[in-house]
Formats: sequence, structure tokens, C-alpha cells
Amino acid sequence: MTNVREKMSNLIDIIKSCEKVIVAYSGGVDSTFLAKVACDTLKDKSLAVMAFLDTSPSRELNHALKMADILQLNYQSITIDQTKNKLFLHNTPKRCYHCKKVLFEKLRQLAEIEGYLQVFDGTNYDDRLKYRPGSKAAEEMSIRSPLKEAKLTKNEIRQLSKEMKIPTWNRISYTCLATRIPYGEKITLPALQRIEKAEDYLYSLGLLIFRVRHHDSLARIEVPWEKSEIILKNRKELIQIFKNIGYTNITLDLQGFRSGSMDEM
Repeated sequence: MTNVREKMSNLIDIIKSCEKVIVAYSGGVDSTFLAKVACDTLKDKSLAVMAFLDTSPSRELNHALKMADILQLNYQSITIDQTKNKLFLHNTPKRCYHCKKVLFEKLRQLAEIEGYLQVFDGTNYDDRLKYRPGSKAAEEMSIRSPLKEAKLTKNEIRQLSKEMKIPTWNRISYTCLATRIPYGEKITLPALQRIEKAEDYLYSLGLLIFRVRHHDSLARIEVPWEKSEIILKNRKELIQIFKNIGYTNITLDLQGFRSGSMDEM
């Protein structure tokens, strides 16, 4: 426990040393925790900035706004149209790099205009072990990752969030809709909209962990195997809704939910 306290103290020291900061805020576990600690530490010298992206589900954006209000964060939003980012739309394994590069450029511009001295992102210490092309963009843009610098792991962030009564402490991690499309298949707005509608339906069934992997006209549904009975119970309605959305073939992945399963292909 002492180790976690030391890490928390180091995090606060890092934040204080930057004096006036922007936090890239998404409403997820990590960025919400960082935004809250930065706000508590620097007061109005900390600004949480949420990007409205066409690759983010509307329900996630609405959740982030709600959390910002509940936690009384000093925040604002910006809009980024990734459908104009040709390098992102080509959907290579560096897709995340091209997305984050645009986001961090926007945050850097805002920081310069408003007089903020540093931009933070919510990368945690565990993320260094994962395939994260966006980390390269952060490095190039001199974006700091205080959670990683303080060596705070995901579980420790959840633990501290729970102690601080931050509602996101046990929130499921979601990723952008573009991660549902296989590398090499061009990303289009209609495809993103189709995926979002399909996943909204799964959410309406009470599922919290799921992905609809998009393979042109085929939808491959991933849920934890113990939850597959929910899919089977609602099979007829699901098929009709997915076909109305535009999928002609609907499958249930027998391997169940795997975060990052598109990287396996």
C-alpha cells in the first residue's frame, strides 16, 4: 500500500511541476483519474479537453460529459473529423498513430493559444507492454504521460479511483470504433455508423463487454463466452436488426471476447 501512496505522491509532484496543464480526457478510467487529480492539484490551471471524434460511440462521449460535470472538472471540448485524415482512413497498423498525431497537434495548438505549459495523456504504466502506436505520436509531440512516469498500473489507478469515489473506478475499457475494422480495409463513415448501431443494440441487451468486428457485410460478434446465451436468446431479433443495419452475415465468435483480437489477424 505504501508503494501506491508513494506513486500517488510522485504523480502530484509531476503535475505541480508543470504548473498549468491540459489533460487529454476521454471519460475512461485512466484519463478521468488523471483529470481529477490534476484538477484537485492545480484547480483552474488544469483543463480537461475532450475530443468529439466520429470514431467514438455517442454513448461514450455522453458518459464523458456526464463524468466531467459530476467531478466538477474544468473542461471543454474540441471536434476532430477523422474522415478527412487520409493516412488514418488507409487503416494500416499505424492507424492509431495517425489518429493520435492529429489529436495531439490540436491539443498543442490549444495549449499555445491559452497559455498552458504542458499537455498530458492518460497512458498508464501497464501500457508500455502493449502495442500502442499512439505512444510514438505522443513522444513526437512532447506529450507527457504522468501516470506512466509515476509507474501507476491500471489496477492501482482503479484502486485509487475507488478511494477517491471517482465513478469510473470499475468502468469497462472501450476502444474507438475503427479498431473493429481489419487492417487494410478502408475506414469509412458509413462503416463506423453501422458498427456503432450494432454495438448500441448489444448494449441495450445489458451487455457491457462486447465488440462487433466488421468484415464488410459480415459482423463477427465477440462477447465473453458465459454471456453468449444472451446473444442466442435474442438471436432472431438480433439477426433482423443487424440485417436492417446492413450486415448480410452475422456470426458469434466461438473464442469469445478478446481485446485487440484484430491484431491477431
